[in-house]
Amino acid sequence: MEIFLVLIAKLIPLYLVIVLWYLARKHLDIDKQSIARLLLYVVAPVVTFLWVYKAELNLASLSLPVLFFVLACSLWLIFYFIGSKVYWADNTLKNILAFTAGSWNTGYFGIPVVLVLFWEEMFSLAILSILGFILYENTLWFFLVAKWNFSIKQALYKVAKLPNIHAIILWLALNIWGVSISDTFLDWFWSFKWAYSVFAMMLIGMWLVWISAKSFDRAFSWLSFWAKFFGWPALIGLVIYLDMQYLGLYNSDIYSLMFLMSIVPLAANTIVLAVEFKTRPDMVTINVLLSTLLALLIIPLSVIFIFPLFW
Repeated sequence: MEIFLVLIAKLIPLYLVIVLWYLARKHLDIDKQSIARLLLYVVAPVVTFLWVYKAELNLASLSLPVLFFVLACSLWLIFYFIGSKVYWADNTLKNILAFTAGSWNTGYFGIPVVLVLFWEEMFSLAILSILGFILYENTLWFFLVAKWNFSIKQALYKVAKLPNIHAIILWLALNIWGVSISDTFLDWFWSFKWAYSVFAMMLIGMWLVWISAKSFDRAFSWLSFWAKFFGWPALIGLVIYLDMQYLGLYNSDIYSLMFLMSIVPLAANTIVLAVEFKTRPDMVTINVLLSTLLALLIIPLSVIFIFPLFW
């Protein structure tokens, strides 16, 4: 119960922001497309660079982004196949299901929960785990979504232009050259993380205005929730079991972190891409919101009953 109350206290401001922007969109003329692009092309790259810049590198930690990238791509493939077996009135739903299946809301939800449940030393490992998702989101995920509206060449060009990719390349270059950035500069730009959370919640609140009965598809919601709250934990559980039995790369703290990252909600960035490419943002929004509410119950129960298995 204590864990549940702590999580509620930490995350309730995010829900209040959703309500605030829901009310604002009902009474103000706000351009949701511009906000999505601002988040995708300006705010997110700055936050991505700051996150990875603070990460500490070694062989074990560098395996985390590779692991999560591979798992995200695997979930995309599995649920694309499953979605293709379901009859959809809108054929694009199988594509939306696939790219949401591989995503998790690590930015505005996962990081606050990590800081509540773990000590500061785990922050850099959490960031490296998130890097795997960032790579998935800004390569395979973005390419496939862009390909619905553009040619393969144009979609590849759009991927190459993504600032998040440039932020990661800059981070790698600075690490290789041994260049450091002053704390004053970093502290000033670190304020972007609040803009990142607010803009992500803003899009959820704004799109709730357009939610209707047609925005909810039972099969789509069930499959996306199965991917998020059963598919991801099952894969992570398998990885943990294999490592405990055969590899020995990680310790119990990293097992707990990996499992936690597997049960955070659907990614708010799916809304950003859905708005950018006009692929059912209303349906994506309602599923992100429902999964976020569901995570408040699943995470405390996992901490109580699952985490002790790793120790």
